[in-house]
Amino acid sequence: MASPVSSIPNLGPAADRDYARAGITSAEELRVLGADTAYLAALKAGCQPHFIGFYALVMGLQGRPWHDCSAEEKAALRPRFDALKAQARRDAGMEAILDAIGTGDRRR
Repeated sequence: MASPVSSIPNLGPAADRDYARAGITSAEELRVLGADTAYLAALKAGCQPHFIGFYALVMGLQGRPWHDCSAEEKAALRPRFDALKAQARRDAGMEAILDAIGTGDRRR
């Protein structure tokens, strides 16, 4: 039986909902995808970016409490977070263009 996303340390019921919007419904699946891929999927599914949420996910996947993230680790994670936000914006812009010319994903 699959474990809920919220079984990962630092993640709660809101994470279950947010990652489910992105099609990620288990902790096992999220672990396989990794923090960056899973977080990008959540952003693309419409979840709002939040740096603490990102580093809480990273720490949780390491089995560490979110407040264990050192200043140096936060400094290293910030460019990854910013890159994920930028990628999600670029991808959303491309989806809008594809929709406008009639070749977008009709399932949305």
